[in-house]
Amino acid sequence: MILLQLSSGQGPAECCLAVGHALKYLSKQCHDSGINIDIIEQMPTGNKGEFKSVTVQLSAKSTGNALTFAKSWQGSILWICPSPYRPRHKRKNWFISGHVFNLEQTELTHHITFQSCKSSGAGGQHVNTTNSAIRATHTVTGITVRVDSERSQHANKRLATALIFKKLNEEKQRRDEHDDQTRWQQHWELERGNPIKTFKGKEFKFIHQS
Repeated sequence: MILLQLSSGQGPAECCLAVGHALKYLSKQCHDSGINIDIIEQMPTGNKGEFKSVTVQLSAKSTGNALTFAKSWQGSILWICPSPYRPRHKRKNWFISGHVFNLEQTELTHHITFQSCKSSGAGGQHVNTTNSAIRATHTVTGITVRVDSERSQHANKRLATALIFKKLNEEKQRRDEHDDQTRWQQHWELERGNPIKTFKGKEFKFIHQS
């Protein structure tokens, strides 16, 4: 299972907009490359096109191709553009990050139990009257998620597995981040790093891959 997370870190609204632009570019790139992309989780800011973070699952006929593609997005990503929100602002460099998670499906699912349950909420009569919803539990940590956004149990199991995978990685990150000062330090380190990809202008034009 290959997940790619795009994050604005502790950056301002311009960085959140950069995440939205990067997601659009990434989706088109996947389509052109024959790679499947599914949005697993997103944290919108409330403003159109802005995201604090987005996590997608990438898959292809060849897992190696999907992983190589994902790794081309791992690292700091630079968007060079005057602020669309603050015209007088001098800053033009906005940084976001890409992080790849890769784990063998069998290694993860070995520790996950699934329980089917009734779907709830909007979705139409078909969704609400079938046991397509899934409650998944990671037996080692006790992490539990409930998914009913898809119509089939198979699709909901796949999404639940991806969400647990992501939560496990987030728990590890939290253990490594002791306080806000550490997170801010990581953001400054991100800005000082050499960007893996560089985009420019309101059109988010790709100009460089390192």
